Amino acid sequence: MRTYRVGIVGLGRMGSTIDDEGHATQPYSIAACCAAMDQLELVAGADLQADKRVAFSKRWGVGAIYENYREMVKRESLDLVAVCTTASGLFKPANKAPDANFRGDSHADLSVSLAQAGVPMLYVEKAMASSMARADEILKAVKANGTVFNTGVLRRFNTSYHAVRRAIAEGEIGEPQAAIHYAASSLMHGHIHAIDTLSFLLGDPKIEAVRGELAPRDFAIENNHIAFDPRATYQLRFENGVEAWSVPAAGWEFEVIGTTGCIRSINNGAGIKLRKAGAMVGKRQGWDDATVAPVGQKSHVVSCLEDLIDAHEQGRPTLGHVEVAHRITEACIAVAESHRQGSSWINLPLEERDLYIFHI
Repeated sequence: MRTYRVGIVGLGRMGSTIDDEGHATQPYSIAACCAAMDQLELVAGADLQADKRVAFSKRWGVGAIYENYREMVKRESLDLVAVCTTASGLFKPANKAPDANFRGDSHADLSVSLAQAGVPMLYVEKAMASSMARADEILKAVKANGTVFNTGVLRRFNTSYHAVRRAIAEGEIGEPQAAIHYAASSLMHGHIHAIDTLSFLLGDPKIEAVRGELAPRDFAIENNHIAFDPRATYQLRFENGVEAWSVPAAGWEFEVIGTTGCIRSINNGAGIKLRKAGAMVGKRQGWDDATVAPVGQKSHVVSCLEDLIDAHEQGRPTLGHVEVAHRITEACIAVAESHRQGSSWINLPLEERDLYIFHI
């Protein structure tokens, strides 16, 4: 079994410290996952902030720390680099663009640079880019350099959501007719997860059209620039005829309704509820609760990194490969474009590639 050398750019929350927050019982930060995986050796880290570099080195016993990520890549012969910076490149707690001309896009800058530098495998925090012009650059660079690529939309790597997807694919609810995401959320930090998960559960069919609105409803987009990550609702139309909606209430649940039943991921992936065609209720056929086999738990981030390694070794696309990540990013940005056009349907691909949406 080969061991791969890992470097992390951005030594804060996802790179190093998120496990302290108690969100998961399994390893979650990239550093913690490397420590838990025999195939990965964490050898280096880079961050612009000296205090983050010192804390990371002390915590993980990594001596090779850098201010400049390019120097890290040049010196450390890395097989995998994890991009864990903020999307804007600004230090937290910055949650708004400093002015109308700001178009910081750290994830895009780093993805393109690292792919062009020949790094074989990339993990990139979501969203991959803050505009489609920059997402297009990533797509081109990753494909041109044969880079193996996953982003941090981690429900795609959750065993519970895999069980839901498998049940749908095996016909447990008949032909899918509609899908719903429940939860209020921001567009780029939150709904990038929601739209990706809906797509994943349905087997990643092409998204043909999007419509939606931002909050507040009277918000006007000026100069192709949104200076904050807005709350949003949306509707999606997939090429297989399924439509999906966001409902801005309840807490991170997903439901797919089919011709003979429905299946719902409940409590943010903690459980699954399946209902299937049963006894007649008057003139209508009712749906009865059905059993679902227990699902074993595993770190979503470990699964994501394992998928990168296996794809690299087998020469196959990753589960969240660059083309699907590009499509999901486009759907998110299309929600804002729909808002700008009076919540009308927007066909994909987007004609407008320069709309920029700030997010952390």
